[in-house]
Amino acid sequence: MGHRKKHAPRRGSLAYLPRGRATSETGRIRYWPKVEEGPALLGFMGYKAGMTHVFLVEDDERSPNFGKETSHPATVVDTPPIILFAIRAYTRDPYGLHTLTEAWMKNPPRQLDRIVTLPESLDPIHALKKMEENLARISEFRLMAATQPKEAGVPKKKPEIIETKIDGGTIEEQFEHSKNLLGKTISITEVFKEGQYVDAVAVTKGKGFQGPVKRWGIKILPRKSRKTKRGVAVIGPWHPTRVLYTVPRAGQMGYHQRTEYNKRILKIGTDGSEITPKGGFLRYGPVRGTYMLLDGSLPGPVKRLVRLRYPARPPKTTAEAPPRITHISLESPQG
Repeated sequence: MGHRKKHAPRRGSLAYLPRGRATSETGRIRYWPKVEEGPALLGFMGYKAGMTHVFLVEDDERSPNFGKETSHPATVVDTPPIILFAIRAYTRDPYGLHTLTEAWMKNPPRQLDRIVTLPESLDPIHALKKMEENLARISEFRLMAATQPKEAGVPKKKPEIIETKIDGGTIEEQFEHSKNLLGKTISITEVFKEGQYVDAVAVTKGKGFQGPVKRWGIKILPRKSRKTKRGVAVIGPWHPTRVLYTVPRAGQMGYHQRTEYNKRILKIGTDGSEITPKGGFLRYGPVRGTYMLLDGSLPGPVKRLVRLRYPARPPKTTAEAPPRITHISLESPQG
């Protein structure tokens, strides 16, 4: 009998390499989708508060449970209003986008001083006039938004600064829309609606430096193995004379940026007590103001900022109305 070569599936995905720590705890959105309807702000943000479960009437006609009451895990995102404090205009050339100019609101909120050095003199009228004169060169507008963590259950005062694109309509309409929003405080209800799908961008839970068993899911070697049990037995052939990048090795695990596509908004509410469980969310506390209930789970631990965006690749068939929720669990997670 000849020697039979052993085959085994590779462990772990090579899709996200290198698995290093994220540059920033705030997710970075590299792509904004095109939208058909008039000028609209394409994103919002909130803080992950925790999870619960809801019972709802299944409204997907293709589902075997259509019309029946089903249980779904759901994530609660605390979404206090955001302040739109500046407009940024971009031009485009073969090398990509370049900032043309910015227009700041007259009296930006004081907490912004914690994160940026505010300009000495703010003259929004002059900056907006410059934008208007260069409309032919401008390819897109983005609004600079500041979060209000003091209105959420997050123990910090320093806001996050996020850039969100305006899309839909002509560039002139986008400019008018941006001008109307400058200096305003807007709620999530002005950006998203119930039943809509969104993409969630966040940085996952950090796990530190982990070995290949936990990091890549390789097999633990037999008890009689020499030197190591929780490692790769043979890390490569004689030739090529180097360790290939595909070999599972120890290193950083978690604290990576991830995008979850097509999370459905089950509910948007203004009174957080409707969904806060008895005793508050673990390691977060009560949700006091505006909140969003999303179907399924999201990346990251509680208190982490989650960025929400119009869907990049929405489902082809979607229900017009939000699902009918029959029950939201408010039981204490600690019993």
